[in-house]
Amino acid sequence: MMDSQENALQEEQNVQETATERKQYETKKDVLERVREIAHGSEAPQKEEVDYLKTVFYKLHVAEREAQLKAYIDGGGDPEQYQITADPDEEAFKAEMGVIKEKRQQQMRLLEQEKQQNLERKLAIIEKIKTMVTSPEEANKSYKEFKALQEEWREIKNVPAEKANELWRNYQLYVEQFYDLLKLNSEAREYDFKKNLEAKTRLCEAAEKLADEPDVISAFHQLQKLHQEYREIGPVARELREEIWQRFKAASTVINKRHQQHFEDLRAKEEDNLARKTELCERAEAICAEENKGSGDWERHTKQIIDLQTEWKTIGFAPQKMNVKIFERFRAACDDFFGRKAQYFRTLKEQFKENADKKRALIEKAKELQDSTDWKSTSDKLINLQREWKTIGMVPKKLGDQLWEEFLGACNKFFEARNAAGANTRSDERENLEKKRSIIEQLKAAAEEAGDNLQQRVQQLVEEYQQVGHVPFKEKDKLYEEYHAVLDKLYKELNISVAKRRLSKFKDNLRQVAERGESALDNERARLMRQYEQLKQEVQTYENNLGFLNASSKKGSSLIDEMNRKVQKLKDEVKLVREKIKAIDAENQ
Repeated sequence: MMDSQENALQEEQNVQETATERKQYETKKDVLERVREIAHGSEAPQKEEVDYLKTVFYKLHVAEREAQLKAYIDGGGDPEQYQITADPDEEAFKAEMGVIKEKRQQQMRLLEQEKQQNLERKLAIIEKIKTMVTSPEEANKSYKEFKALQEEWREIKNVPAEKANELWRNYQLYVEQFYDLLKLNSEAREYDFKKNLEAKTRLCEAAEKLADEPDVISAFHQLQKLHQEYREIGPVARELREEIWQRFKAASTVINKRHQQHFEDLRAKEEDNLARKTELCERAEAICAEENKGSGDWERHTKQIIDLQTEWKTIGFAPQKMNVKIFERFRAACDDFFGRKAQYFRTLKEQFKENADKKRALIEKAKELQDSTDWKSTSDKLINLQREWKTIGMVPKKLGDQLWEEFLGACNKFFEARNAAGANTRSDERENLEKKRSIIEQLKAAAEEAGDNLQQRVQQLVEEYQQVGHVPFKEKDKLYEEYHAVLDKLYKELNISVAKRRLSKFKDNLRQVAERGESALDNERARLMRQYEQLKQEVQTYENNLGFLNASSKKGSSLIDEMNRKVQKLKDEVKLVREKIKAIDAENQ
């Protein structure tokens, strides 16, 4: 009964997972160094470690490739033109793995040959013991030879796995039969039983101490060695066989359960890692699904994706069957995002180039005029060029600043020469300055007084202001800001009241339109919807351009203020058109 129970426990030991603690590698060179040690060292390659090293190397390799591609794209490179360069580390890794493969194959061939030779030797020992158990007399005569065969058996190690259990059962059977027939030399038999009991007791104590071993993996492997020793020790007295076996089995069960629990915890951790990585995939896919209306959205989402990639690297392995799949899912989402981002900025780059070419053409025209002495005509031409400049879309900030400074330099060269030539007009400019300041004060007063004729009064003052000539150059920007500040306030109030009057007048006219039939109302509504969409598009265009403007210079700041006023005016018009559409819908009902 004892040997069948021992075989059952041994089979349980054989199905336990065999693994080593995974060393963490930070770089491909660290992995490659370990692979070289295995390939050219004296140690035998272990399949588990070799597979692990391969997985880690290519995980680091793929991450490195993705980082290179991202840096290329972020630097303005074209993904379609990207060329993957050969990696010397990968070539070296493949070469060393080839050496390891040949080394493992040679190792397996030699091991199988050794196992087969060991099997034949052990079968021969069993046959010899079998011939000794024919009678008590033969057993006593052959005792010394029997002990020598036992020692030889212990010295022989591995045999083919499929033959191991059957071989052990036959050996144990004939050994116990020999001891049971051994009568004349009972003192020697009892001595053997005693020594075997002492040896197995020591193994029980060693197995029991392993329960306190903090390294679960080490404890499990030490237990395997104890089992091998236990199998090689002969029997004890019949009445003690079951007792000593149960003690050893109980100690083994404790270690096996700890070992099993360790891998269950490891699997649970991997499942948790899978759940966390799945969540990161879902978040990345959600970011990919969001609309990107401009460069700001792309940059914001890029930061979010990079944060997810950083978090991904802090999470350990998922279960082996899902580890590659979940990584491919995450990588697909990231590739989709960065691919579409590259396409967006490629298109934007083309727009920037077109805008830059237009601005360079204006610079050339300004340079052609900068030395002119035809003050009036050239002034008008340069002012028109400046107006045209404002209608051109944006270019990258650094280039935009450079082009603006070049354009402004050409303009300033002319105007400074003109101002120097017109020094005698400065007194007129001071007088114009006082006139414009007086008009600004009147506008401020009008804003405070309001009244029914406010719009007419404001329009009159604006016309007067525009008819006044140039002011001193140094006062121009300050006066401009003060003038437009009060106008913004007035126009905001006027726009509200004017919009109300326009809407009221529109509603009165609707009755006349309605009398012409329902189709007339529908046609008017369709016209307003086209106007509404056109105005919305203009608002979006101005707002996009505003995002690119540089306000670091006075000229840039003035342009931004002007565009902001245009945007607000357009938004007021959008609101009015929307109210008109609502009025038509109400009339139809």
